[in-house]
Amino acid sequence: MLRLDGRVVLITGLGQQDGKSNVWGIGAAIAVLFARQGGKVFGGNRSFASAMVTKNRIEKEGGVCDVMETDVTSSASVKTLVDACMKKHGRIDILVNNVGRSEPGCPATMSEEVWDSQVELNLKSVYLLCHHVLPIMEAQGSGAVVSIASIAGMRYIGKPQVGYSATKAAIMQFMKATAVIYAEKGVRLNTVVPGLMDTPYTKGMVARYVKDGGSEEFMKMRNQQVPMARMGDAWDVANAALFLCSDEAKYITGQKIVVDGGITSFTGKPLKL
Repeated sequence: MLRLDGRVVLITGLGQQDGKSNVWGIGAAIAVLFARQGGKVFGGNRSFASAMVTKNRIEKEGGVCDVMETDVTSSASVKTLVDACMKKHGRIDILVNNVGRSEPGCPATMSEEVWDSQVELNLKSVYLLCHHVLPIMEAQGSGAVVSIASIAGMRYIGKPQVGYSATKAAIMQFMKATAVIYAEKGVRLNTVVPGLMDTPYTKGMVARYVKDGGSEEFMKMRNQQVPMARMGDAWDVANAALFLCSDEAKYITGQKIVVDGGITSFTGKPLKL
C-alpha cells in the first residue's frame, strides 16, 4: 500500500534547518516519507544548506535524494532544476509544489512590493513548475502533481494576510482547472490543504505577527482555534500527499484534501444551550 518504488519525485521547498530537531517542515517530511516508500527524490530549495539536511537524512536511511539551489520564482532556475532531474532519471513521475510564505497586511496596509512577492512565491512558483513538468508527464502518459495550499485560502483564520490568503485560494482553483485539462492525458493534479500546523515555519511566523514577545501565547491560541484542541504537524500533511500520489488514488483528480483538525467545519465557540 502507498508504495512509490522507483518513481521519480520532484519536490520544491524540502529544506530543514536543523537535522536534530523533532519539529519537521512540511517539505522535509514529504521528501523523507516519499523516499521511505521507494521514491527517488530530486529537490529544489532556496537554501542549498537546508536542502542538504534533508538529503542527508534520506541517504542515512538508505534512500535516494539529490538537491539543488533553486529560485522557484525564476523560470530559468526552475527549468534548470527540471532539466537536471531529467538528465539524472529520465522521467518525472511525481511533482510536489511546496513553497510559500505569509506576510501580514490587508489591501490598505500591504505594499505593492509585498503583494507582488506573495504572488511570485506562492502562486507563480506553482505555475512555473507545472509549466515545465506537465509536458514531460503528458509525453510519459502518466504523472501525479500535488500542491500544498492552506485553509487561509478557504476562510479567515485570525490574522490579516490577504496576499497569502488570495494566492493559496488561487492554487486550489489552478489545480482543479488544470486537472480537468489533463484528465485524459494520464496526469492527475490534487491539492493538500493544511490547517494550523506546528512546524519550524510556524515558529518563525511569530516574529512577523506577534509584537513584544508572546510567542507562547500565540502557539497556545493556535491550538485553541482547532476543534481537536491541537495543531497538526508536517507528517499529517505528508501522509495526505503520499496518498494522493499513490496508485490507491488513481481515480482521484481535481480534488483537495483538507488536513485541519476540523477547523474549517467549525463556526466558532459552541453555544451553551
